[in-house]
Amino acid sequence: MSIKNDLFLRALKGETVERPPVWMMRQAGRYLPEFMAIREKYDFFTRCRTPELASEITVQPIRRYGMDAAILFSDILVIPQAMNIEVQMKPNFGPYLPNPVHDQKGVDEVIVPDVNVELDYVMQAIKATKELLNNDIPLIGFAGSPWTILCYVVQGQGSKTFDKAKEFCFTNPVAAHQLLQKITDTTIAYLKAKVKAGVNAVQVFDSWGGMLSPVDYQEFSFKYIQQIIDALKEEALVIVFGKGCWFALGDMAKSGASALGVDWTCSARNARYLSGGNITLQGNFDPARLLSPPAVIKKMVTQMINEFGKDKYVVNLGHGILPNVPLDNAKAFIDAVKEYQQH
Repeated sequence: MSIKNDLFLRALKGETVERPPVWMMRQAGRYLPEFMAIREKYDFFTRCRTPELASEITVQPIRRYGMDAAILFSDILVIPQAMNIEVQMKPNFGPYLPNPVHDQKGVDEVIVPDVNVELDYVMQAIKATKELLNNDIPLIGFAGSPWTILCYVVQGQGSKTFDKAKEFCFTNPVAAHQLLQKITDTTIAYLKAKVKAGVNAVQVFDSWGGMLSPVDYQEFSFKYIQQIIDALKEEALVIVFGKGCWFALGDMAKSGASALGVDWTCSARNARYLSGGNITLQGNFDPARLLSPPAVIKKMVTQMINEFGKDKYVVNLGHGILPNVPLDNAKAFIDAVKEYQQH
């Protein structure tokens, strides 16, 4: 079955389009009242693990705004959960891992699971979502980068610096690389299963890649992302988004990925220059800018498209949407793209 609106897939393939496609990171979530209603009844991982809930949450923003792609409601931390690492989601705190890994013994206890068993609920959610989407638009599956997962697994919670994660990598590199490889192997199997279940593209979120220096980034993050791209590029369109990783755009552009995400601290001009000008870019509106008045948002989005160019470009935010964004402002963002005309 072909997808009715395939603008997103065409942009990822670098084809000429009438306007760029648009979606928003974290679009299925906490800024929507219909999401809040579900959140009041079910805890976080119940929502992830129940296909009817995950699929409903995935399509909520599509019904309201008509984005050009849906992204499956899930979390990057379902991977460590499947690997025998306990992960809790604490209200008003975020992820909490009561037993972080901090030595060789901890790494040895981490398993590479059978993703088709441990993460079957994700595959069921994909199938349920595909039914709801009815081939109208593509569905994106995602995973965290191995480095970003390691950050949580070692730190035990979110952090501004991930100092414990870095210390572990720099003082115990052998164990760190073993852990990164286990996460990578699990992630490859997981993303392949997602593609088989029906997602049309995958995105790797390297949320904490910008914590590393360029040299350490190559060693502890990008070489593992490269393994994921190599394993998936023949089967799916792969987007890589590294927050704060402008310095790696050149290497990323040669990686075989279909598109690169850019955060709001890197201008369109710099992103095109650093990535060599041939690869599709995605981004990079500052999520906090969605707090500006709708008329300002529309003007800025049009300007952003003009700067990136309408082809080889996917309109998105430079990070996830914030919970306090007014509904009309999110609508202004999407509408500005749909109404885009080249001048």
